[in-house]
Amino acid sequence: MEQTILVTYATKHGATKEIAERITRVLRDEGLSAEVIPVKQVGSLAPFRAVVLGSASYYGRWRGEAVKFLKSRAAELSDRPTWLFMSGPTGKGDPKELLKGKLYPSGLQPTLDKIQPKDVAAFHGNSSPENFSGWEKWILKRVGADAADFRDWDMIEGWARNVAAALKKE
Repeated sequence: MEQTILVTYATKHGATKEIAERITRVLRDEGLSAEVIPVKQVGSLAPFRAVVLGSASYYGRWRGEAVKFLKSRAAELSDRPTWLFMSGPTGKGDPKELLKGKLYPSGLQPTLDKIQPKDVAAFHGNSSPENFSGWEKWILKRVGADAADFRDWDMIEGWARNVAAALKKE
C-alpha cells in the first residue's frame, strides 16, 4: 500500500468539492501525498493508505453517492484510517451545535460502526443564491435560512492539519 491519502467527495453545487480540494492542499503542504477524486470516480482503494470522504448534506441527508461509497466499501475502509466530513449547515455558530450533533444520517450508524472513522466533522456550507435553483431558493426562504457562503476556511484547514498530524504518527 502506498502512502497516498485519498480525499474524495460528493457534491451538488461544488462547495464540498472546494472543501475537499482545500483539505488536499493542506495535506500536501504538510508533506503528505494526497489525491482528490470525486467519489463516483474512485476505483480501487488499494493505492491509498487513508481516506477522507466529504459529502454535502441537505436537511440531514448526505449525497446518495457518498452513502453508497461508505456502505459498499465499509470493509476496505475499516482497514485504513478514515475521516469523514459533511458540509451543509448555514448561518452563524458552531456547525455541530446547529445540527444538534446529527452529523450524518442515522441509517449510516451500522456502517460507521464497522468503519470506525477517526473523526466526523461538520463544516458550514455555501448557500449563495447564485448556486441554487429557483426551487432551492424558495426552500431557503421558506425555512428562513440565510443565503451566503458560510464556509470557515480556518476551521477546515485546522481540521486538515489535525488529520495530517494523525497520519504522520501512524
